[in-house]
Amino acid sequence: MDITSLPSLSDFFDGADQWGEVLALLPVLVLLELILSADNAVALAAIARSSRQPERERLALNLGIGIALVLRIALIVVAQWVLQNVWVQLLAAAYLVWLVVDHFNKRSGDDDQSLEANQSSGLSRPFLKTVLLLAFTDLAFSIDSVAAAVAISDQILLISTGAFIGIVALRFTSALFIRWLDHYPRLETAGFLAVAFVALRLIVHVFIPSLNQPDWLILLLVLMLFAWGMSIRNNDPKPDESHAC
Repeated sequence: MDITSLPSLSDFFDGADQWGEVLALLPVLVLLELILSADNAVALAAIARSSRQPERERLALNLGIGIALVLRIALIVVAQWVLQNVWVQLLAAAYLVWLVVDHFNKRSGDDDQSLEANQSSGLSRPFLKTVLLLAFTDLAFSIDSVAAAVAISDQILLISTGAFIGIVALRFTSALFIRWLDHYPRLETAGFLAVAFVALRLIVHVFIPSLNQPDWLILLLVLMLFAWGMSIRNNDPKPDESHAC
């Protein structure tokens, strides 16, 4: 999810013609981005974390999110085309569904041997593939929010600023979640449930565009999922693992 997916907030900023007014509200933008990018950040953290090598995780995050920023800006430019071609949104939803199904398929067979096999396969994943997965996962998350923002407001500079803030917030929240995934055993599951919710929201938006999806309900569901995800803490994480920051 992204701050630009909130129509009520976009309407509010639409009246802020002076950049001074917008800059005064940037702390609010940053805070909301940290909350709204949580589902995206968990998915990116899980992808980067599979290597179990802190330096590779850090480099993959930097490169993947750098490419994601370029893709977000490009998406803003072609957002009207995205709005006119709903199959693009369905493709993004299908990709997110695939991420969720793939995650839970791996989790369903987890025992000591399968966990070791998964970690070994993570080590053998090509570095370029990890970077591209990070970039295109963020793109799939961004399609709905950017398209909605452009449909509501024509302030491209403001939307681009929101996208930039979102990418910066995403970089730090992803690194934070990489560490938290070792401490909170439910957090990864909560994150992928949130991913499933984003995919469902995209599908509903395409097939039932008139159905109202209140902003407060979306925020509430995400917060509830992550509150559940952090409700149990593992106080004895593996001491030899140090992740990217």
